[in-house]
Amino acid sequence: MGPAGDAARPGRFFGVYLLYCLNPRHRGRVYVGFTVDPARRVQQHNGGRKKGGAWRTSGRGPWEMVLIVHGFPSAVAALRFEWAWQHPHASRRLAHVGPRLRSEAAFAFHLRVLAHMLRAPPWARLPLTVRWLRADFRRELCPPPPPHMPLAFGPPPPRASATRRRAGPLADPESEPDQDAEACCALCARSFQDEEGPLCCPHPGCHLRAHMICLAEEFLQEEPGQLLPLEGQCPGCKNSLLWGDLIWLCRMGAEEEEEDLELEEEHWTDMLET
Repeated sequence: MGPAGDAARPGRFFGVYLLYCLNPRHRGRVYVGFTVDPARRVQQHNGGRKKGGAWRTSGRGPWEMVLIVHGFPSAVAALRFEWAWQHPHASRRLAHVGPRLRSEAAFAFHLRVLAHMLRAPPWARLPLTVRWLRADFRRELCPPPPPHMPLAFGPPPPRASATRRRAGPLADPESEPDQDAEACCALCARSFQDEEGPLCCPHPGCHLRAHMICLAEEFLQEEPGQLLPLEGQCPGCKNSLLWGDLIWLCRMGAEEEEEDLELEEEHWTDMLET
């Protein structure tokens, strides 16, 4: 786990979840969806279409959200993951995953697909967390997730409000350098543009600030041929940093957009199913 820790990753929440039907008449059915608010979303599913639920789950409840994958950098990234999980046979990235077997339950099949998705590009390099919301439904994924994807249990951490820009959760406000004196990238010495925020090391006492591209190139020296780094050593304090943590911390400081980003999967999935 990176220096920020799982509970200290505030900002926009984008998750792709797995529902399990507890209705005896439909028991064993599953449903994959996208949400920015898991607790509210499962209430909508159980409330039916009039409450915002999807038509495929309406009238078949109760549904239980048993698993959610979160940590996507954007809603678009999460929605693409959702679509591939829903349609593995149509995704060219999952051509190696065999179809559902006759004796295979829908729940087991979806977990098998998920396990292969987490190991396939581009998802294998995202800072994702696999979170079991119901421990009694937990199954071992085969193949297991990459080492940088933690396995978590219980509800997701509460969404925290954004903090002042460029102030990491481990930063000591009294030790922050004067921003005018540190307005240049530590790696290329060029100034930061207004529209781009620097990546900042979250370790106490480290004042590293760098362009995203500059720091990515620095990290990728250990992984030639890759486009997206997983982790690297801070050029300032020499501590190990997860790339996903740096991106989250950078986004955390950005001001909340005025438009409503609370996209829900029924707006996207229904267009595909109708």
